[in-house]
Order: sequence, then C-alpha cells, then structure tokens
Amino acid sequence: MDQPVPISRPPAGPTPLRSRLTIPVLASGGILMAVMQTVVVPLLPDLPRLTGASAAAVSWTVTATLLSGAVLTPVLGRAGDMYGKRRVLTCALALMTVGSVLCALSSDIGVLIAARALQGAAASVVPLSISILRDELPPERRGSAVALMSSTVGIGAALGLPLAAVVVQYADWHTLFWLTTALGALGVAATWWAVGESPVREPGRFDVVGALGLAVGLVCLLLGVSQGGTWGWRSARVLGLFLGAAVVLALWCRQQLRAERPLVDLRLVSRPRVGLSHVAALLTGFAFYANSLVTAQLVQAPKATGYGLGLSIVATGLCLLPGGVTMLLLSPLSARISAARGPRITLALGAAVIACGYAVRIADSRDLWMIIVGATVVATGTTLAYSALPTLILRAVPAAQTASANGVNVLMRTIGQATSSAAVAAVLVHHSSPAGGVPIPTLHGYLLAFAMAGAVALAACAAALSIPGDGPSGRTRRAEGAERGARDEAMEGA
Repeated sequence: MDQPVPISRPPAGPTPLRSRLTIPVLASGGILMAVMQTVVVPLLPDLPRLTGASAAAVSWTVTATLLSGAVLTPVLGRAGDMYGKRRVLTCALALMTVGSVLCALSSDIGVLIAARALQGAAASVVPLSISILRDELPPERRGSAVALMSSTVGIGAALGLPLAAVVVQYADWHTLFWLTTALGALGVAATWWAVGESPVREPGRFDVVGALGLAVGLVCLLLGVSQGGTWGWRSARVLGLFLGAAVVLALWCRQQLRAERPLVDLRLVSRPRVGLSHVAALLTGFAFYANSLVTAQLVQAPKATGYGLGLSIVATGLCLLPGGVTMLLLSPLSARISAARGPRITLALGAAVIACGYAVRIADSRDLWMIIVGATVVATGTTLAYSALPTLILRAVPAAQTASANGVNVLMRTIGQATSSAAVAAVLVHHSSPAGGVPIPTLHGYLLAFAMAGAVALAACAAALSIPGDGPSGRTRRAEGAERGARDEAMEGA
C-alpha cells in the first residue's frame, strides 16, 4: 500500500482567525448533526395526522436516517482519506442541508423519508472532523479537541429534543426544518471558510464494489434489527434479512481481503488495539442509547401507572439537558485523563461510570431529581468513553486511514444503538400492562432495561481493559514525526 501523500496547500493558507475558528466550527457541525438526528422525535406522534400516512410509514423517517448514516459513514470516511477530508465534510453537510430544505417544503411522507435519508450523510461529520484535527493540530492541542468533537454527539442530542419540542409546540412543524436549513447552510459556509484542507491523503482508486457490498449488507442487518419488533423476530422477512446480511457481509469480507485498495482494511481491524476498540464502541453505543430512550418514555408515562410523571415532551427534553451540559463541560477532563493514563483507561472508566449511572436508575426511578441525577451520571460516563474511542483509533492506525477507521468506529456505535433500541423495545413490550385501555410498560420493565444496559456497560469496560497498552511505540512516534516533516515541507514549498 502506498504511503500517505502530503499535498501542497493553496498559496493563500488559512489566516490566524480562521485557524482559531477551526475547532469551534467543526464542533458546531457535530452538534448540528446530532440535532438533526433528534429533531423529528417530537413530531412522531403527530406525523400520521400531518402527513396522512400510517404510523409504520412515519417510523421510516427515523429508520431511513439510521440506515443511510450507517452506510455512508465508512464510505465517506474512505472518500475523505482519498480525495480530501474538508471537501467530503462540506459535501456531507450540504446533503444534510438539502434534506432539511425538502422536509421544509413537503408534507408527503415519501419525500420526507427520502429527505431524512439524505440527512443521514451527516453521520460522517464527526469521524471526518476528528481526522482533520489529527492532521491540523499539534499533539498538545489534539487530545482536548478530539474529546470535544466526540462529545458533540451527546451535546447535540440533549439540545435537539427540547429545541424541537418548543418549535413544534408553538409554531408550524415546517418551521423546524427551515431553522435547521439555515443552520446547515451556515455550517457549510463556515466549514469551507475556516477549515483548511488536510495535507495527508491516501492515493488509489475508490473501491466501488466494496462500497456497494457494505451498503447491501448493512441495510439488511440494520433493517432486520430495527424492524424486528414490528414485523416479528421469527417472520420470514426478518429471518431473510439476517440471512442475506450474513451471506453478503461474508462475501464482502472475502472481497475486501483480496482488494488492492479495500474500502475497509480488515487486516488493520484484526489488530487487537483496533478490533477491541470497535467492540467497545458497539457495547458503549448500546449502553449509552438506552439512557435517553428509556428516560424519555419513563417521565412521560401517565401518573395513573403509579410511577410515571406525566411530563410533556418539552419537560422531557429539559430532563436530558443537564446531561448534555455535563458532556460539554467534562470533555477537557477526559482529554487530561487520556493524556495522563491513556485512552484505554479513560474508556474503561467511562464504561464503569455508565454502569454506576444505571445502578442509580435502578435504585430510584420514581423521583424526578433522582432520574435526572442517574441520567446525568450515564452522560458523564458516555463523555469519557466517547472521547477516548477516537483517540484509541488515532494511535492505532496510519494517518492516511484515520477518517475511514473512525468511520468504522462510528458505524459500530450506530449498530450498538440500533440493537439497543430493538432490545429495549422488546423488554418493554414483554413487560407491559393496560392503563386506560392502552398497554404501558411497567416499572419492572424499565428496571430490567436499565439492568441490561448496565451489564452491557460492564462488558464494554472489560473490552476496554483487554485492549493492549495504547502508548505509541518508538516506530509510531518516528512515523508521526516523518508525516509532520513531510507536511511542513509541502507547506514551505507552497
């Protein structure tokens, strides 16, 4: 495989002002991406009435974003490594913005689903941004910037729900998408203006066959996971999807191992430091997602259940807001722990804190203040874990493969979240009782969901501790020094 090729910057490089704005602009893009993924949630109960579609069709406004994001994240990550990370990042934000425009202009469910699929391209924003930070920042600034970038997923999710709920409650629902359109357009312009193009690329031809194979395999897998509860886990459709995913992904792995320029370097993934990091990402994604998913349902449950608080969607969003603020404030702490003890320890600590948060949820899920405390503790652990994962990847892979490797890591989180959603739904459906003629999950069902998520968090902690020592070897340090020297020469030549 060819070595990373430094490219010359344009003669007019970024000004000091633009350089100072690089981190805030990239972080705002990550927050916007997470907001975009959650804004449709408050609309789901009313969308059947607003669009004239069935509840099953409306659910695809969430499923389409999940599927397209899972497929496009590793694909766009690889494209960024090959053709320029800023260029691909800008395209991803532009696709997200186009999707918002279509949502704002239409009430047709088919158009809305297609538009939400376009918005799924934004899932690649975080891995691409982290790769840019590796290429652009000196080592002493890189850790805190990567930690902040990783935390934007939780920050945006915590901000998006109450923001969307307020807009939906007091304005026409299309206003929500006009707002995200304006934010998206601003993000595209700011990224192109403030972010410099990465000087490191990996030459070669894009693996179209690999991209198509991965797309088909992931769609079959995630469609089966996300729709299993609706279609039936033993239905012919779901079993056929799982069988198709197994066959296609097996053939895809064979093709990737034989390809000269694979979409995903499976030999790199087979290394314990990379492979175990991906396993930990999957388990952490599962544990993290159960927090917001279950909390939102629990506090909105009717008071007649004996445990529900009957809160509105706006109040529900405010319950999750302290967790988002905590993620923003604690990201520098995560970077300091990783610098002092290594990201492997930070990841293990974060997973253990998530498990402690679910222990709090099991101990008391009736009082609002305890619910908020438990959710915030889980968010704290998520901050530590999510901030450490990309740092582990950055230390374990060559600079020219950081975007694609981080894209695979984000993909594993997405699979974990999809699996968490299906597992939590199965638990709550199985433990439901009628209240006012409608089946409502019991408190025992919620506690079982918390216990399941806590157990998965402990498994993530064990996976993190199994990762080999993450300190860079002498050869890695020399390679990074050579890369920096090559970039400096290219910049001087420009």
